[in-house]
Amino acid sequence: MADRVVTKPRKKASRSVATHLERNVKAIAKLERNAIQERSPADRLSDGITWVAGSAGFVIAHIVVFTVWITLNVGLIRSVPIFDPYPFSFLTLVVSLEAIFLAIFVLMSQNRAARLADRRAHLDLQVDLLAERELTVMLHMLRALCAKEKVVLDDVGTDVNDLLEETDVNELASNLDEKLPA
Repeated sequence: MADRVVTKPRKKASRSVATHLERNVKAIAKLERNAIQERSPADRLSDGITWVAGSAGFVIAHIVVFTVWITLNVGLIRSVPIFDPYPFSFLTLVVSLEAIFLAIFVLMSQNRAARLADRRAHLDLQVDLLAERELTVMLHMLRALCAKEKVVLDDVGTDVNDLLEETDVNELASNLDEKLPA
């Protein structure tokens, strides 16, 4: 009777996994929705401008505007008076101002994205630390079961004692700081 293993029907196990995955996907989607909804008006504006400025339509519009501007101001269309003669000082001013403001909006969007990425990284770290702790506990349980069944852990070729110790995050960070280039 000790050799008998009780298993659950396969349908329940796969349904359980599917339910677990679905729950995780929904939780992640909710976090993303909340992050989008919690943006400030300035963040929404910078994201919108960055999205538009990063599109092919924006490039095409600029090509058309520059072509028309230069065509008009080199005198190719005689019925239109030249309002910004070569070397197109006013066009240069407008393009420079546009570049300054676009750079600011892109930086604002990148800063918000970096904050969101940092938040995700902290969440990943918390989940990883929890998983590491759970694995350590499971190793302790497995070791106790092996001891009860008189299985020698040295036979598996792994130094289990190192794995049975809790991970010291501060020590890991210190070791990384020492070994990684500045």
